[in-house]
This record gives sequence, structure tokens and C-alpha cells, in this order.
Amino acid sequence: MNENNQEMMDVFLNRRSIRSYTGEPVPMEKLSQIIMAGLSSASSRSIRPWDLIVVRDKNMLINLSGCRLKGSSRMLAGADAAIIVVGNEELSDTWVEDCSVVMANMHLMASALGVGSCWIQGRGRDAIDGESTEDFIRNFLQFPSECRLEAILSLGMPDEQIPARSMEELPFSKVHINKY
Repeated sequence: MNENNQEMMDVFLNRRSIRSYTGEPVPMEKLSQIIMAGLSSASSRSIRPWDLIVVRDKNMLINLSGCRLKGSSRMLAGADAAIIVVGNEELSDTWVEDCSVVMANMHLMASALGVGSCWIQGRGRDAIDGESTEDFIRNFLQFPSECRLEAILSLGMPDEQIPARSMEELPFSKVHINKY
């Protein structure tokens, strides 16, 4: 593996879901680079059916932390930022896949920049108040009805260090050649 390929592989192996943050702000330059990574994402037929809603207001983040019935969204209360990814289902029938690529790109860029991040699934989930996570967030952030919630990327300076994965940990048994 050449040096550039190894650097890319290191980004993949080092990416971990970080749920605990120091409270130190994510520098705007790093947040901008994370957003640019999302905006540069591939999409089916280059339609780009997604929109990103960036939230940095502390009270809004605390409110958003109640968007999931189970605890995975609670980390938003301690995050410095959240990026909510929504997709326009009227523009593309591949909005879920396209939004997922956006999320993955931003997640990887955050890791490469030393910013903690965690994917919080929104689509198909319920909020603590009994409504869907999508309706909870739509009512709060006022995104249009043709847009559907995919996920939220929680961002903050990491307060935990999770070791990188090793090549030996990769599940190569899940790879099948020519047939299952």
C-alpha cells in the first residue's frame, strides 16, 4: 500500500463514534471543512437531493437531544454542533442513499480533523414525546414537507479516546468472491 493509500486507510480505521465532548468549541475552519466534505458527496445523477441544517445554539442542541426515544441523541446536549441531513424525496428516489453518503463523508472528515462525531439515526425512529423523530425535528427546525429526515451528525471536541481499529479486526469473513 502506498503512502497516500495508507493515509486514507488510517482515516477509515481511526474513525470512531465519539459521544462525549469537552465543551471546547469546534473551530469554524474545521466545521467548514466538515460541511465541505458533505457538500462534495457523490449523489445519484448528481441531483444532490439533500440539505444540511447546522445547529450551534446551545439551547437548540439541548432541545434536539430529546429527538430520540432511546438515549442515542442525549449527547447533543453536550455537543458544540449538530448537522441535520434531510433529503427531498420528490427530487430523487435515492435520497436515503445520497444522504447517507453525505453523513459518511462528514463523519470521516470530522475524524480526520480530530473532531469527535457520532451518527444519530433519525429516519424511522421515535422521539421521547411519542411523535416520530422526523416530526419532532421538522416541527423544531421547520424544514419543508417534501424533505425527509435521514440523520444527525453530533460534533464536538472529543472527551474520550477510542483506539483505532487494526487491520486484523476487519471482518474479512464477510467478503464473498463470485458467490455467497
